[in-house]
Amino acid sequence: MKLRIFRFDPDRNDEPVEQEYEIDPALAGPMLLDALLYVREHLDASLALRRSCREGVCGSDGMNVNGVNVLACITPLAELSEPVMIRPLPGLPLIRDLVVDMEPLLRNYRAVHPWLEADVAPAERERLQTPAQRTALQAADECIQCGCCSSACPSFWWRPDEFAGPAALLAAWRFVADSRDVQTGPRLAGLAPGRRLFGCHGVMNCAAVCPKGLNPAAAIGTMKRWLLKSGQHR
Repeated sequence: MKLRIFRFDPDRNDEPVEQEYEIDPALAGPMLLDALLYVREHLDASLALRRSCREGVCGSDGMNVNGVNVLACITPLAELSEPVMIRPLPGLPLIRDLVVDMEPLLRNYRAVHPWLEADVAPAERERLQTPAQRTALQAADECIQCGCCSSACPSFWWRPDEFAGPAALLAAWRFVADSRDVQTGPRLAGLAPGRRLFGCHGVMNCAAVCPKGLNPAAAIGTMKRWLLKSGQHR
């Protein structure tokens, strides 16, 4: 199987190049991450990539494969057409080879205050929810912040400093929708100005590429409707 991998080392290269490697999937393993590790261990030790859990949980090995953002560890080699074009996630600053700077994503994630803001005084017992209230949070809780969705979003490419991006907005929704949180109004108000939330144009790339099958666009749409009804958008 032929792999055509994006290569760039800022200390050695002026421009990125594509380097082709040929592997035997029977020796490498069933998943794309197995193939990349085989290349690094047996063919080219200089290849830079991120990986950790190898189970689609940590989200560290997001990359663009044959034009689609995926997690390498859960992408079967047998489902990929050759030559397999492997590039870093688009729309993010490049560090080296398949490694990108995640700070633009993390900055927007931190800005939505992704933690529960409940009563000032500690509760005497756990804060209870009904099964329906907990179910409403389930999808957003499954987000692993891999960045595949925001990296596939044209609005995020164009204005990463203005539009929060689907990953951060799904995190915002997780707490906006939480019945235990007391900051729903301020959270929504913080998303109202400019393009922070309304920069989403419903392209739906986020839902198409999410490795967990989530739909950030649906959460964004709900928050838009709430803000429009409240008259807070400006």
